[in-house]
Amino acid sequence: MGDSLLERVRTAAAKRVLYLPHAILQMSRPDRRIDPAEVEETLLHGETVEEYPDDPRGESCLLLGRGSLGRRIHVVCAPKPDYLAVISAYLPDPQRWLPDYKTRRK
Repeated sequence: MGDSLLERVRTAAAKRVLYLPHAILQMSRPDRRIDPAEVEETLLHGETVEEYPDDPRGESCLLLGRGSLGRRIHVVCAPKPDYLAVISAYLPDPQRWLPDYKTRRK
């Protein structure tokens, strides 16, 4: 059986991380100020929350990790042969996620 999506994410991230314009915009919002180091920590040590095998941008997933001061961060990314595309990064909204930040509220 092939590598898991998380393994492919980490392999691609080890080659190169490319932040797409949407990710840069979301990370730089004044109410977020997510540092690339926080995203990279999530890529290396985070856990998969959701997988999107049929995403039009290519197979991708949502990861949950911890940023500075222990805050929770969600990163949407897609592994490519030569790099990892970071599609978005944001602080999960407690109104939309249960306290584990892995389960969407109904």
